[in-house]
Amino acid sequence: MVQGNMYTRIKALTSELISNIKGLRFDIGELRKIAIENYINKQLYENPKYQNPKKLNIYERQVYSQNGEDGIIAEIFRRIDTKSKFFVEFGVGNGLENNTVYLLLKGYTGYWIESNRKDVERINQKFNFLIDKKALLVKHAFVTAENIETLFEEANVPREFDLLSIDIDGNDYYVWKSIKNYHPRVVVIEYNALFPPDVEWIMKYNPKFTTRGTCYFGASLKSLEILGTKKGYKLVGCDFRGVNAFFVREDLVEDKFLEPFTSENHYEPIRYYLTTKIGHPRDFGDFEK
Repeated sequence: MVQGNMYTRIKALTSELISNIKGLRFDIGELRKIAIENYINKQLYENPKYQNPKKLNIYERQVYSQNGEDGIIAEIFRRIDTKSKFFVEFGVGNGLENNTVYLLLKGYTGYWIESNRKDVERINQKFNFLIDKKALLVKHAFVTAENIETLFEEANVPREFDLLSIDIDGNDYYVWKSIKNYHPRVVVIEYNALFPPDVEWIMKYNPKFTTRGTCYFGASLKSLEILGTKKGYKLVGCDFRGVNAFFVREDLVEDKFLEPFTSENHYEPIRYYLTTKIGHPRDFGDFEK
């Protein structure tokens, strides 16, 4: 009986300890979010560096994007306006965290390409009503420099459309370079912020490359700036966390963005530690406007 009582007491204490630990983890998570929010407010929204009205960072906002890309994209189109309201994005994951899902809520139509079959299956479930309405076309394919324009042709992508978003954690540079017959008005592309803004660096092309989860991916911002210039685009900004670079076609830039359009002027360093989900876990379903 004594042993039984002791066992019951130990079990109760263990349960209480586990409960306290879970509560502590929750508190730490909340404290981290508060700390990140305070840091961003101080270093971004209250920092004189970002107060120039032509600079884009002050407009960052997360709806479905990983970081503040949703807000920057909205501000770019506020300045240059939209034309087709058509987008293309590849490397979309499961559709719940990318640079264009928010645009679907705003009446855009578009084309998603994703190499992960399970992610494509989930997209087909979550976004079926938009797919049925022909507002969204989803393609299961592994994007390479060799097949990208064929993938565009198969989907009847317009020669000129509003937004191209590239995030495949590898051959991003080469794929953008290979797009020659299509001229999106805005390009969002992931850059490798490990390299300072004056360094040219591009990973060697490998059509079978998949991310290793290391710093070996993509291209430096300077290399993308140079490529963009050759293709007729100006670098107009980067997100605060040092993930995405934003390019606008040079015939649309005018005096609407901050010069000079160089990596030295627009580079943002790695701040991946600031990435956090705002609000409830992301989901998607049919909606009314």
